[in-house]
Amino acid sequence: MSWNLNNHGLPFLPGYTFRDVTKSSFTRPQTLAFKNGFRVPHRPTVGIGHDPLVSEQLTQQELSELCCEMPGMTYGSYHQTACEDFIPAYVAFDKKVLCYHAYFVEDILYSPEEQDRMRPVVIYYYLEDDSMSIFEPTVQNSGLMQGKRIKRQRFPKNEHGEHFQWKDLNLGMDLEVYGVKYHITHCDAFTKEFMESEGIILNDPEPMPVDPYSKCCNIPVPQYTTPSTFSNMYEFSTMDGKVLCFSALWDDTDSQYDETRRVTITYYLVDNTVEIREVDQPNSGRIPFLMRRKKIPKTLKPGTMLCLPFPSCVMEISEKEVDEYYSPKDFQLGQTIKILGRCFLLCDCDRFTKEYYQKNHPDMEMTPTEVPKKADKLQEKKVRNRNNILFYSYYNGFGSLEDSFQNCLSLIPKPPKMNYLKMLENHGKVLQYSAKLDSQYPQDEARRFILRYYLSNDTISIYEKNTRNSGIIGGKFLKMTRIPKPGSTVENPEFYSPADFAIGATVEVFGHRFVLTDADRYVLTYLESISSQIPSHTLDSLRQNGRQLHCCADEEP
Repeated sequence: MSWNLNNHGLPFLPGYTFRDVTKSSFTRPQTLAFKNGFRVPHRPTVGIGHDPLVSEQLTQQELSELCCEMPGMTYGSYHQTACEDFIPAYVAFDKKVLCYHAYFVEDILYSPEEQDRMRPVVIYYYLEDDSMSIFEPTVQNSGLMQGKRIKRQRFPKNEHGEHFQWKDLNLGMDLEVYGVKYHITHCDAFTKEFMESEGIILNDPEPMPVDPYSKCCNIPVPQYTTPSTFSNMYEFSTMDGKVLCFSALWDDTDSQYDETRRVTITYYLVDNTVEIREVDQPNSGRIPFLMRRKKIPKTLKPGTMLCLPFPSCVMEISEKEVDEYYSPKDFQLGQTIKILGRCFLLCDCDRFTKEYYQKNHPDMEMTPTEVPKKADKLQEKKVRNRNNILFYSYYNGFGSLEDSFQNCLSLIPKPPKMNYLKMLENHGKVLQYSAKLDSQYPQDEARRFILRYYLSNDTISIYEKNTRNSGIIGGKFLKMTRIPKPGSTVENPEFYSPADFAIGATVEVFGHRFVLTDADRYVLTYLESISSQIPSHTLDSLRQNGRQLHCCADEEP
């Protein structure tokens, strides 16, 4: 039993309503349904909570008339064809776009050269949702903000809220969008076909006007080129990529450095040009000499005046002043060729160059020549010491000779490599000698020294002993240094070794003469172990006069 309390006049307020205990379905009914492709309100079926169809008001006669009525009178013939399937607009017109070409006029202010400018645009109309967009083609180096002018949207038509549709567009009309008038000139083939299928006749297309200022700027500058009297098409088709390569020596003995450099001369057969490149040597410290590819004049026409002080390497000579250029027959191995004031000795060539001369110039002998000794002058300035270390003869006066040699190996000099195996084997091994100063001054007769020879790095240090009431402060006289023998050159030095330290021998140290008077007992023991490398008179002097040298620890610096 369902109670409807609202019929009794009770207000519809909380506390005045009652829940229907007989209701069993709590589903929410569907409110919309599709009918013929359109959304229509859904009519609920008869059920619990819904009012039934009002059919009691119809009489029996009306019901019988409804049963006998033919449906063809209302819905047409029974044999009517079925309706076609409904296709929504977003499916039927998907990716179908109308394209119109138009332009607008932009006013130019404060410019004496132009008053207005014609700017072409493209108008796209999307049929699926009646939206439009305007795009301006980009022009390189135009200086204007081009590209998308108006993004895709529905353009307003008037103040009443209407929008432009495809029926409103036609050729030759002005489309005003957001205060800018776009004059439509023509369209593409699809747009024309679509409008004609819909029964709209398009106007005649109009030509796109040209901006007068842009037309003035695109006028090319007239260029006058004198036509050539010689056609090199045959040389290009037959000699392209074929070059003659020569190995030569550049005699630069007249310069400050007095040297000879190796260069590569390349002769291009396609246009008879010559290029010279210096053979790049690693860590040479110089930029390779380079002559760019160009024709080299050999002889000038009579009457051509040249200024001798002017450098010939940068002289500008026109073709009218040149009588003859260098050709392949001028490059003969073993001969010196003068190019732009520089002499080059041709020494050798590659295989293709030899085959070319054998085929085209068989009378020329292409025999390679040996490099003259003058070219190896730099090699003669290199010497090797007893450790087989290669040195340059140039000594800059700083550090040792090995330090100066590092400047020739790399741009940033590194410390010379040391014989670490020798240092580990002879670590702590020192030969001690007692010496006195050989001087012409009488006050130096009482001075006594201790000479130490370090076997780990072949260095010598000298320490002066303190003598009471001598007036001379003792201590370190010479730090650990390699001492060259007298008479040796800076380029090829010869240093002192244990074989030179015999009792009574004189050791000259940077202008000071020391006479060895005694030696430590370890000196004799060590030299006897390597007696094959030590002269016999050195060992005999140590055996006869050697004794242990006692040195106090407080005497050391």
